[in-house]
Formats: sequence, structure tokens, C-alpha cells
Amino acid sequence: MEQLKYFKNADYDIDSIHLFRNISPEDRQQIAHIIKNCFVVKAKAGQIVLDAHSFGARLYIVLSGALGNTASNTTASPDSKATEHTKHQYLPGECVGEISVLDEEIYSSNISALCESELLVVEAETMWKLIDESNGVARNLLQLLSFRIRAANAQIRKRQKVGEFYRQLSMVDGLTGLHNRAWLNSQLPIMIENAHATGVPLSIIMVDLDHFKKFNDTHGHVMGDDALQTAAKVLNAGLRPSDFAARYGGEEMIVILPNTNEQSALIVANRLCERLQNARVFADSTIKLPHITASFGLSMLREAQDGTVFVAAADAALYRAKEAGRNQVSL
Repeated sequence: MEQLKYFKNADYDIDSIHLFRNISPEDRQQIAHIIKNCFVVKAKAGQIVLDAHSFGARLYIVLSGALGNTASNTTASPDSKATEHTKHQYLPGECVGEISVLDEEIYSSNISALCESELLVVEAETMWKLIDESNGVARNLLQLLSFRIRAANAQIRKRQKVGEFYRQLSMVDGLTGLHNRAWLNSQLPIMIENAHATGVPLSIIMVDLDHFKKFNDTHGHVMGDDALQTAAKVLNAGLRPSDFAARYGGEEMIVILPNTNEQSALIVANRLCERLQNARVFADSTIKLPHITASFGLSMLREAQDGTVFVAAADAALYRAKEAGRNQVSL
């Protein structure tokens, strides 16, 4: 950066600098005396003012122009070219680098000039002298840090919400709208552990659409997708708010019934079986119904049973339903 001159109060409005606002006349004179040997430098557009890999030896006060806080989007090999984006702008009167001066750690991100800018350079030693000798500067610095912390916390909360949104999105099957296998692998063990700990019954129903390959071959995969979506809607519509349905894989789905014993789960499974065989997939009412049916395998959690055995028991019941002629429920 090009060094222009020493800072002179007469050349700049000291009240426009946030760190020096609302300062008493006595403090103002003291500040002017302390910073009179600080340099004013000129940064060209795009020039890096603070490097994210350097330690905080100074802060910069923007007198004119603007600086931008940028962060790298890549953490790949040194040979890869990092892309940058502006996260925050620093306008005249604002300062950058104060936190790194205080904790003597490296700067958190690159700070570059967004246009030709004049900057007041305040070395760390000078900054500490300002803090020691001016209560007003110390107060303004605390307010600035408070603002920065609040802004950072708000950004963190926003990122957490976005992260939670995408996490939830990743737990939903894109075709059926049911929970997906990742959700099942995450949540079913928790439900099993809770059922064992509290002694509350837990039942599951494995659901497999009958002759689905033949359905796809006859009507096409687009109609096959419609059939899966219809089955998912039937399952969701027939469950309580406390129950869950997930796509287990392919045309196979699973229903989870917390606080439900085997007898009650059997009632639910038979109701779902009946509703599914009457569900309408085709808009053309001239096509013979029913269009789809399913086999249902039911299992209630037994003492000391783990998730693998629990699901295997329901799967075995499902195959018994298939062997018995399909479109029915088996225990």
C-alpha cells in the first residue's frame, strides 16, 4: 500500500470515526496527540489490506472508500484456486482488525479494498495506548465488539437454521414424501431404546407392494412412481400424528407405531391393507380396479430385542403374507 502522510486532525473529521465518537474535549486532545504519528495509506481496488494468514499487529480505520471482508470457499490442495466472496463491507468511519489486535491471533478472513481507499493505520501498541488513556475509546471499542459478537451470533443462528432445514430435507424421500432410510437408521434405534427403557410397546409393519415389477412392466415406470406415491398417501392418511412411515427401499415401506401393542397394530395393518386395495392410481375410471395391493408383515418389539432382529421379524412376517397369497396381513 502507498504511504501518503501522517494523520492530521485538521484534514479529517475525527467525529466521523466510530472509535472516537462522543469523546470529551480532554480525551479528544489526548487522542489527537497519540495518533498524530499514525500513517494514512492508500489501498488500490482489489488490494489485500489484511491477510487471513497473518497475525493482528494493527487495525485499519477507513477514512474514504470501502473495504470488504472476504472468505475462501475452498479448502482443497494448494494447487487449487480459491474463490472468494464478500461477506461484509466496511465503510468510512469503521475499523477492521480490532479483535486480532486484542487477542494477538491471526485475522479471521481476508480484508481487501473494494475501491481506492484511504486508511488510517493504528499499530497494536498505539491502540493499547488509546484504550489505556481514553475511557471514551475503550467504551466505543466495547460497543463495537458487542455489535460484532451479536452479528456473529445472529449469523451462526441463521446457519444453524439453514443446516437444520437441509438436514430435515435429507431425511425425506424425494418421490413419496415419506421419511427415508437415513431417517429410519437414525430414529428407529432411539425409539427402540426408549421402548425398552420405559416398558411402552412398540410395533412396526413392513409393507411391500404386490407384483410391483409386473405393474411397472405393464403400465410403465411413470405410473409405477404414481403408484408408490398413492401408497405413501394411503399410509400417511391412515396413521396417527404420533406414528411414522418411511420408505425402506424400492417398493417396500415401513410403518412405526409407538405405544402400540400387537393387537392394536394388527387393526391398523388391516385397515391400511383394505384402504390400499381400494386406492385409485389411474385417473381413467374405466381401468379395472384394484390397481395395487400390498402385503403387510407385523412385529411387536420383544424384551431385549435389538433393531436388526426387530426388523427381521417384521420382514419374516411380510414373506409369510406373500406366501399366503399377498394382499393381507401376517404376524
